[in-house]
Amino acid sequence: MSTSTAPTPLESSASGPLSGTIRVPGDKSISHRALILGALSVGETRISGLLEGEDVLNTAKSMRALGAKVERTGAFAWIVKGVGVGGFAQPSETLDFGNSGTGCRLVMGAVAGCPISAVFEGDASLRSRPMRRILDPLALMGAKVTASAEGGKLPLTLQGASNPVPIEYRTPVASAQIKSAVLLAGLAAPGVTTVIEQEASRDHTELMLKHFGAAIVTTPEGTHGRRIALTGQPELAGAPVIVPADPSSAAFPLVAALIVDGSDLVLSDVMTNPLRTGLFTTLREMGASIEEDDVRGDAGEPMARLRVRASKLRGVVVPPERAPSMIDEYLVLAVAAAYAEGTTVMRGLHELRVKESDRLEATAAMLRVNGVKVEISGDDLIVEGRGHVPGGGLVATHMDHRIAMSALVMGLASDKPVTVDDTAFIATSFPDFIPLMRGAGADFA
Repeated sequence: MSTSTAPTPLESSASGPLSGTIRVPGDKSISHRALILGALSVGETRISGLLEGEDVLNTAKSMRALGAKVERTGAFAWIVKGVGVGGFAQPSETLDFGNSGTGCRLVMGAVAGCPISAVFEGDASLRSRPMRRILDPLALMGAKVTASAEGGKLPLTLQGASNPVPIEYRTPVASAQIKSAVLLAGLAAPGVTTVIEQEASRDHTELMLKHFGAAIVTTPEGTHGRRIALTGQPELAGAPVIVPADPSSAAFPLVAALIVDGSDLVLSDVMTNPLRTGLFTTLREMGASIEEDDVRGDAGEPMARLRVRASKLRGVVVPPERAPSMIDEYLVLAVAAAYAEGTTVMRGLHELRVKESDRLEATAAMLRVNGVKVEISGDDLIVEGRGHVPGGGLVATHMDHRIAMSALVMGLASDKPVTVDDTAFIATSFPDFIPLMRGAGADFA
């Protein structure tokens, strides 16, 4: 079973202007998928810019345990030699994903299409998170859970299908993890596996499947949805992947630069996939100065250089249909909202309740303990911005990396310092967050 490191509290205090040019870590979603699809391909996949946080490293370990050769060849440079679709071997060890719901759920999909059995495990946080939404469609394809904790939670044993069945599946919520798990299982099934979404979720899996040679077609479904059809049993070919900088990680220094007076910060190579940039759209509506240039792309994923300058922000209403494009960024958006003038209403945040923690409640608690007026109404978060944050609070992070980083950002412009109870879990997604932010001028002590 996973174990956590000792708690490492940290205090964040009002800073001088943030400046310079920084590159945040590679995108976590792309990093997971590059390792998994490289492992399911024939030949060699070279990955540059891989996020080397604990979540992704645990996915790399699981690919090795399933028979792929995975080797680090330099800083953020990796080679994967795959086993082909349906070629995973019976692992001799437990697949331990630590804190990573994405890695765990996507690998469940990949394993479901192979005639093997694997034990999935995680830390205390991951053990508490729901897996039925992934396991139910995989069961329709022929996979079986032969052992699990109560409610289908980790630790669990998944028996992959000997003869996987293609299905047409309508996702109950907009979730790239559900969609991706079904598509990864569908790789090994004869015929066409179809996923229907009422609201479009991140399309990284579809784009990368095309990059590796799969036949996959996406068409509109209703007003905001998509129908994704994958032809099974392709021979995926190893392909180079350049991992862009993670917009979810970029969100923290970006918001910090907006709220700290005098800041002028450049973020390089940030992914600008429109299904991931809801935060950028929202912040611009709030009055943020965010400029893009040097636009380019790789493996279907666009990226750009962002120049961010301190801005006077105003409250806005964020529509619920934007949630899939910024679900991980609402925590730090709430920090920006606290520094804005006027009320910000973030609607339709039910998915925040089933993340690393109940992020809806945890975000409200983070703001309240630092003197910000905030309310939860159903699945809506309502923040009353007053242009400044009193601060002075101790934030409980609940083993959640994004709460820790959001609280540290909040303290960079608050009247009194903000303290977080534990920064250890920041390493799951952004290992160099603290030194990188210090290098740009942040006062963390």
